[in-house]
Amino acid sequence: MLSFFIYTIEQISIYLKKGKSMKLRYSSLLLGLLIPITSIQAEVELTPPNAKAGECYAKVVIPAKYKTVEDKVLVQEASTKIKVIPAKYEWVEEKVEVTPASEKLITVPPKYKKISEVIEVKPALRSWHTSLRRHAAPVSNELLAAAKLKGVDIENTTPGTCYKEYYTPESYKTVTQEVIIQKESNKTKVIPAKYEMVEKTIVVKPATKKTVTVPATYEYVNEKVLVEKEKTVWKKGKNPATKLDGATGEIMCLIKVPAKYKTIKKKVVKTPATTKVIEIPAETKTIKVKKLISPAKTETVTIPAVKTTIEKKVLEHGPSFSWIRVGDPVEKGLNYTGHEICLVETPAVTKKVTKVVLDTPATTKKIPIEPTYKTIKVKKLVEEAKEIKTPIEAVYKTIQKKEKISEAHQSWERILCQTNMNKDVILQIQNALKEKGYNPGKIDGVLGRDTRIALDKYQRDNSLATGGITYETLKALGINQ
Repeated sequence: MLSFFIYTIEQISIYLKKGKSMKLRYSSLLLGLLIPITSIQAEVELTPPNAKAGECYAKVVIPAKYKTVEDKVLVQEASTKIKVIPAKYEWVEEKVEVTPASEKLITVPPKYKKISEVIEVKPALRSWHTSLRRHAAPVSNELLAAAKLKGVDIENTTPGTCYKEYYTPESYKTVTQEVIIQKESNKTKVIPAKYEMVEKTIVVKPATKKTVTVPATYEYVNEKVLVEKEKTVWKKGKNPATKLDGATGEIMCLIKVPAKYKTIKKKVVKTPATTKVIEIPAETKTIKVKKLISPAKTETVTIPAVKTTIEKKVLEHGPSFSWIRVGDPVEKGLNYTGHEICLVETPAVTKKVTKVVLDTPATTKKIPIEPTYKTIKVKKLVEEAKEIKTPIEAVYKTIQKKEKISEAHQSWERILCQTNMNKDVILQIQNALKEKGYNPGKIDGVLGRDTRIALDKYQRDNSLATGGITYETLKALGINQ
C-alpha cells in the first residue's frame, strides 16, 4: 500500500515537471484518490483469495458506505415565562422598644475563716527485717519470695510477726542390683564344601548353517513418468484503466499450466535373488569334571553372658524446707536454717498547722432595669409579592443526515483486463455511461481518456470500488459478462 502511494506521488511530480496545466477537476480527482488510499489499513493478502483460472483480479479501493437517516434537532429549548406581581403594604402606628429590659450586677465579696488541721509529714512504713531489734538488716526479695512460696502470707501479716525457716535433711536407702561383667556373644564355625568326579559331554564346535546365494534375473520395459505436475500460476496482467492517474491497483491473472511427461526405458527384476541354507552338525567331546555335593557352610555357637549382684545407696528423698511463725510449736526432726523474717512498722509523722480557708465564695446581686418604648409609623406587609409561571414548549425540526455504515478499505476484486475485454464490451460501457448522464467522449469502442474519467466519476458517485473496471461496476451499469 505504501509503495503504491509513493508511486502515485511520483506520477504527479512527473506530470507537473512536464509543464502540463492540470485542470481543476483532474486535481480534485487525484486528491480524491490519494486521501482515501492513505487512510486505508494495509492488511490485504498478497494474492487474491479463492481465485479461478482464467480470471483477472486487481487491488481496488472500496469506498466508505453511508446511509441517510432522519434526526430530530432541537431548535428552541423549552422555557418558562415568569410574571411578577409586587407586594402590597400599608402604614400603621407601632410601639417600638427603644431600650430593652436589662439587669445591673453588684459584686458581693467572699468571706474567709481560720481552721487548725493535722497533716502527715511522713507516712507510716512497713518493711521486712531479719529481727524485731532496732537497726536490724532488711530481708532480700529472694528470701521473701521463697517464704511466700512455702505458704507465708506476706501481704496480710500483722506487724511485729516473725517467721523462721526449718529444713528436713535428705535420706538414702540401700538397694541390690544385678550387673553384667561379660556380655553374651556368638562364635562362628566353618564347614568346608564336598565334591565328586563325574563324566560330562561338551560341545567342541556348535552346529552351524551355510547360506548359498541364488542370483536375480532382469528384463527391460518402457514407462511414462511425470516430470512436472499440472499447476496454476499467478502472472501480472495489464489494466487499461491505469493510464488515468496511476492510482489503480496491481492486476494478477491465474493461469493453468498442464502436466509434463517423459517416456524412459528401465531395467526391472524378473525373478528376485534368493538364498539356500545348508545345515552343518555340531562336534562334541566327553571329559571328567568335579561336581558339588554340598556347599561350604557356617555354624554359630552362643556364649552366654556373665553376671554378678552388687549393693548401692540411692537417694530416697531430698531435703525439704518450711517456714514456722515464731511462738508456734516446732515438730521433732526439723533443723533451723538460721533464716528469720519479721514485719516491722514505722509510725507516720504528723504536724498541726493553722490555715485560712474560704467560708462563703464571692457572689453577684442582680438589680432589674425596666425597658423604654416609643410610638412610630411603620410600613406593614398586607400581601406578599408572587410569581405567575407560564410554560413555553420546546421547538424541534426533523433533518436528514448521512451516517457511515463501513470504512473505506482495499480489496482484491475481479476486473476486466486484456484477456476478457473487447471493443463490444467498451462500446456497452460507453453507451451505459452516456445513458446515466456521464460523458464518455467519442463512442468508438476504445477505452480513451474521457471514458476513463467518466467511469471513475460514476464509480465515486455511486460508492463503487475504484482502481479498475470491476464486475461490480459492470453490474451497476447493467452490462452482463
